[in-house]
Amino acid sequence: MTYTTEFRDPAVATRLLEKIREAVAGYSQTMTLMEVCGTHTMAIYQHGVRALLPEQIRLISGPGCPVCVTPVDYVDHAVALCRRPDTIVATFGDMVRVPGSTSSLQREKALGSDVRIVYSPLDAVALARKNPQKEVVFLGVGFETTTPTIAGSILQAQKERIENYSVLPSHKTIPGPMAALTADPDLKVDGYICPAHVSAVIGSEGYEPLARDCGVPCVVTGFEPLDILQGIEMLARQVVAGEARVEIQYSRIVRPQGNERARQVLYEVFEPCDARWRGIGVIPGSGLCIREKYSKFDAIRKLPVRVEEPREHAGCQCGEILKGKISPSECALFRTVCTPENPAGACMVSSEGTCAAEYKYGG
Repeated sequence: MTYTTEFRDPAVATRLLEKIREAVAGYSQTMTLMEVCGTHTMAIYQHGVRALLPEQIRLISGPGCPVCVTPVDYVDHAVALCRRPDTIVATFGDMVRVPGSTSSLQREKALGSDVRIVYSPLDAVALARKNPQKEVVFLGVGFETTTPTIAGSILQAQKERIENYSVLPSHKTIPGPMAALTADPDLKVDGYICPAHVSAVIGSEGYEPLARDCGVPCVVTGFEPLDILQGIEMLARQVVAGEARVEIQYSRIVRPQGNERARQVLYEVFEPCDARWRGIGVIPGSGLCIREKYSKFDAIRKLPVRVEEPREHAGCQCGEILKGKISPSECALFRTVCTPENPAGACMVSSEGTCAAEYKYGG
């Protein structure tokens, strides 16, 4: 297959749906399948996948949006940094509108702070090179997909001896929260639609402990409608058979061992640490912190600032939505107080957020 349209062929979709119905025929229970990738979330809503599935299959969205799972105190920290004189805060665009306790980067920019949207961490390094009199802080938010590029930016800054570049890290790894959600007695996940971008880096081997130790089927799945339907069929057959394996549907990109070079760069600069996830709390070993040997590029250690006491927006249930316990429409703020123009929580801001997806495409 070469073109995107080939992955949206209605005839193939019809055959895959027949296979899904065949797989669950006679299955009397409801199986809950969770996707943990924001791009999957958006694709599932955009193409109306839920409405196509038999009643035995329930899809829920998990913590797959890196901006959404970033805790409010990180946003407060970024706001405090951009208020420093002679400081440029560089970030990907979806972080600008995320509300902190009392402000956002967008509001601070309107008040005069120097906040720049960049498309690559190397753009932030270039900013530091061109503005030697200012400290450039890049907001390091993301999963294993983007963290290697941020590690690369630190290595490049060191190579060029750029002293005015640093990263405010909030990097997270995906298998940790998947294990945490599996252990949640109030949330029974029968199978995971594993993220494609992350898996291209960590490989399908990253989910082996989840299948082996927790007994939960995992299928690494691509983003197009036919990818998702085939991934669901593969998961459904495992669930019905009482099996728990890691399979790769997205074999045109993902390998069991992943991208070894990307992981080498990542772990050269970063090391595992505990991390706080919005709505879930602290998950041991699920974060990535800058190693001591690169501490001069760590904005937390390099640029101490006073960060206000974090406060969530009253009534926002983004945390419960990220855990798959409620849908966006079950939040009292959804479509009323909380809209894309006036977001109350990160799940409505990011283009990969569940609330943004349901607002745009419907439930």
